[in-house]
Amino acid sequence: MLKVIHTYWGLFVFNFLFVLLFPLLLIPILFPSQFYLTGIINRWWAKLLFTFIFVPFEVEERALLDRKGKYIFCANHFSYLDIPAMGLNPINAIFVGKSEMEKVPLFGFMYRKLHITVNRENLRSRGNTMIASMKAIDEGKSLVIFPEGGMFTKDAPQILPFKDGAFRTAIEKQIPIVPVTIPFNWKVLPDQHPLKLNLGKVKVIFHEPIETIGLRLEDIGQLKSKVFQVINSELKQQNAWLSVSSPS
Repeated sequence: MLKVIHTYWGLFVFNFLFVLLFPLLLIPILFPSQFYLTGIINRWWAKLLFTFIFVPFEVEERALLDRKGKYIFCANHFSYLDIPAMGLNPINAIFVGKSEMEKVPLFGFMYRKLHITVNRENLRSRGNTMIASMKAIDEGKSLVIFPEGGMFTKDAPQILPFKDGAFRTAIEKQIPIVPVTIPFNWKVLPDQHPLKLNLGKVKVIFHEPIETIGLRLEDIGQLKSKVFQVINSELKQQNAWLSVSSPS
């Protein structure tokens, strides 16, 4: 019963904070040149959310990221908490996410205006998303992409093979990819029905950027493998440590 109450409280806080911050989100919607405010507001939203739902959070930056630089952030995706967790990103960034988000009242309007959506089942949509992603980078924006294409794994924290989109975009634009490991969200809010919020810690690890300067499209496979190995290795290490440190 306590888990159910905690879960409903978390949903209420999420929606309340969205309504509270929505007027501020109208600024980058109405004035696109102020797009950097999206990242700032996302950080406020994420920090307030985790604070008020009593979920401690930690951001670990393995290398100092250039606050004015452009990056593509690639993170594993096991939980709905991964989206607000990536809101803790120290770099102002927009998301590339599923077009289903557009159907959520009011939230969908914001998401469509400030972020990039994709219907992965539609070839034309995927092509348009690639074009929109490259245009966003040309405008000075960083991107957050979940390269598995969604929450598809049936055996968290085991990640699935990555899609090409993030890596093709990074090579085309010759900008670094930052692997991001989110090791524990699958325990805090598992992708199951019904959703239940558990006690636990949200941790987000931003690894050293991987440069793409000089890489060509035929190097996509090599780049994907490198990013996959960084994230997968950290997932195994963090969860092994958690298993050892947890009381039996």
